[in-house]
Amino acid sequence: MRILVVEDDAELAEQLAHSLEAAGYAVDRADNGEDALHLGGTEPYDAVVLDLGLPVMDGLTVLKRWRADGVTVPVLVLTARNSWTERVEGIDAGADDYLGKPFHMEEVVARVRALIRRASGQPSPELTHGPVRLDTRTGRVTLNGVPVKLTAHEFRVLSYLMHHPGQIVSKTELTEHIYAQDFDRDSNTIEVFVGRLRRKLGDGFVETVRGAGYRLGGG
Repeated sequence: MRILVVEDDAELAEQLAHSLEAAGYAVDRADNGEDALHLGGTEPYDAVVLDLGLPVMDGLTVLKRWRADGVTVPVLVLTARNSWTERVEGIDAGADDYLGKPFHMEEVVARVRALIRRASGQPSPELTHGPVRLDTRTGRVTLNGVPVKLTAHEFRVLSYLMHHPGQIVSKTELTEHIYAQDFDRDSNTIEVFVGRLRRKLGDGFVETVRGAGYRLGGG
């Protein structure tokens, strides 16, 4: 899963990115509204953490522009503004959730998890497919109740597939959602990660759909 953090306070942006990366997400950053508008409109993020008080273009304008352009990515708005009218304005502009500063990083991560689950139609924080369970709160993966150790990229591939059960996901789509923008992407490594998941979770757990991509096998 891939997140965009839009925050002009460098220290806070670093803390947000670190917390989200520790939770298993690939994270891109923008420190002004203009860059945020471009990234959010051209890159396939799973969620955005958006500060309203941004230079160049304020966050509310960015959000309105995204929604007007048909960008449906879930957005968690962060702001130091405490007026209830401004909170309402943010929600009405298209925000999916709202969190005032100061806040705890754990709450940001929890709200991002919830936004991603809701966007993919997953009501429970624990995703299940056959004998495999993935707890989005802890990042713990089990097979028949036995913990399975995954690398960060294996976890991201598994998480994306389990958030989209029944769907065929192309190699390109997986590549776009497991790597941050500045990472040296190679779609061929997706085959490697899928192969490792099959060895750890069972040969039929991830199916190859010839010429289309991958989907979860019969669970």
